[in-house]
Amino acid sequence: MISEPPITILGSSSSGNCALVQTAEAKVLIDAGFSGKRICQMLSDISVRIEEIDAVFLTHEHADHTQGFRGLYRYQNLTWISNKETFESIAHPNKNKARWNHFETGNRFSFKDLEIDTFSIPHDAADPVGFTFSWGGNDLFSPHHNIAWVLDLGHMTSLVRDKISKATTLVIEANYDQRLLEEDTKRPWSVKQRILSRHGHLSNTAVAEYLHSEVSPHLDHILLAHISKDCNSPEAIRRVFAQKTQLAVRSKIRLFNPFSEAIEIL
Repeated sequence: MISEPPITILGSSSSGNCALVQTAEAKVLIDAGFSGKRICQMLSDISVRIEEIDAVFLTHEHADHTQGFRGLYRYQNLTWISNKETFESIAHPNKNKARWNHFETGNRFSFKDLEIDTFSIPHDAADPVGFTFSWGGNDLFSPHHNIAWVLDLGHMTSLVRDKISKATTLVIEANYDQRLLEEDTKRPWSVKQRILSRHGHLSNTAVAEYLHSEVSPHLDHILLAHISKDCNSPEAIRRVFAQKTQLAVRSKIRLFNPFSEAIEIL
């Protein structure tokens, strides 16, 4: 029996992204892509107060990953953790009033009982990164966890593949279905080109092909996130994954927001 994943996705779509990781010593957010008020409410819904959060890890400066800074920077308990390029790209007049720690992309570092690895991902931002968060041991009472967080990337580079290869929980974007994106009437062609580019977003097909060829035996959970409301659907994702008839994973594959609840795909 597979346990619940050691991460809580508070919300994830093209409109906003934020997740909570809780360990014995730390409570941290990955990205803050909703208003501060909404993030506080999301946390309250799972009986966590913003005052309990130790840090916010930012992947890049785009608003669907950072807009919560505007409402949360006053909380002195929060440490904001990013590389310098992301920090410099966030436009906020009171940015320097918050407490920041900066890392150099590609470095590993510790925060409380977490070991964090950072790596470059291909996206149209100043210096976008993916993270892995590791903690715990190999015993029943403190099992080892390794969460890989890879949203907003146009293609799976060899570096990304290597960094996420030991993940026990993989959070990866399945942003769009190509047919639905091509038929979408809300987005101009220039935006569609950006999404389709090698520095845009991953399609359902790209994710399914990756999992078909390289899924790790360590992997317990696959969480599909950053799903477009307009250019994707559970049905479209199921259709693509069903075509990969040799896909053999013991992991639960689930969708998260913008749909109303987690939906198991396999």
